Amino acid sequence: MQHIYLTTAMYHFVSLPHFKTLREPLLNFCVAKGIKGTILLADEGINGTVAGPEKSILELLNFLKNDSIFEGNFKDLGHKESWSDKHPFYRMKVKLKKEIVTLGVPGVSPTKIVGTYVKPQDWNAIISDPEVVLIDTRNDYEYAIGTFKNAINPKTNTFREFPEYVKTHFDPKKHKKVAMFCTGGIRCEKASSYMMSEGFDEVYHLEGGILKYLEEVKPDESLWQGECFVFDQRVAIKHGLEVGQFDQCYACRYPLSQDDMKCEQYTPGISCPHCYNTHTPEKLKSLTERQRQVILAKTRGLSHIGKTSSNSLKKDMEIL
Repeated sequence: MQHIYLTTAMYHFVSLPHFKTLREPLLNFCVAKGIKGTILLADEGINGTVAGPEKSILELLNFLKNDSIFEGNFKDLGHKESWSDKHPFYRMKVKLKKEIVTLGVPGVSPTKIVGTYVKPQDWNAIISDPEVVLIDTRNDYEYAIGTFKNAINPKTNTFREFPEYVKTHFDPKKHKKVAMFCTGGIRCEKASSYMMSEGFDEVYHLEGGILKYLEEVKPDESLWQGECFVFDQRVAIKHGLEVGQFDQCYACRYPLSQDDMKCEQYTPGISCPHCYNTHTPEKLKSLTERQRQVILAKTRGLSHIGKTSSNSLKKDMEIL
């Protein structure tokens, strides 16, 4: 099947005091070009994942890098690409935030201090060093479906919990070398800034994140194990950025393996092994009705969008 939708994940840390004025023109541009997804704007920069026809995505990148309203702030904007045969997003949203990725520690910014960027081709050598402590800065459900060999799971539910985890488990005097990674680079870049500010001297982070690693490192040379969770309808991807085998539970938004979907606790759109028997009667009634509407829409050849789950993994746009 031909892949017709280009997905691009992008972020850039830069001082952006006038970010609120950029929301409307950016949203209007994307809607006019048939682009869907989510972009976050904050005083510290931009973060987003969007998809659309290739021509539209290329026009968006040119718009961000060259239009005068952005004052050259995004001229060095990096991005990662992947393809799909179905549109991975339902809507286009541009949101104004306090942070483009929420750490919750005032003053921490990669524009002030940051760790050492490591290219995907050099990553294996760094994490194979026995003196290096390797930390997965993503959340628990992301770690569960795939991570790098020997990576530590902080068991966090949100990135905001990461600083407390570091304070509890690590000591700058004891842990001399630390390497971190995340989906697209933004969380580990900000985490490295935080750890440097806490006195850790030798801090590394994977430039471009797991996505860039899976794109550029050959499977037979890879130290990645499993699949990588992504925050769109693809759910998970693997080497070459091909769509993986995981699906997602609509009720709790947890990624589901093929075995999960064979369990008795799994009912499409209503429950899975991770949330079975946890819903209130009201929630169960709502999920059941929504699933009925989904089935009706499919029989009529329509797409049912419905409301976004309020839980939504509580991670709206912790995408990178």
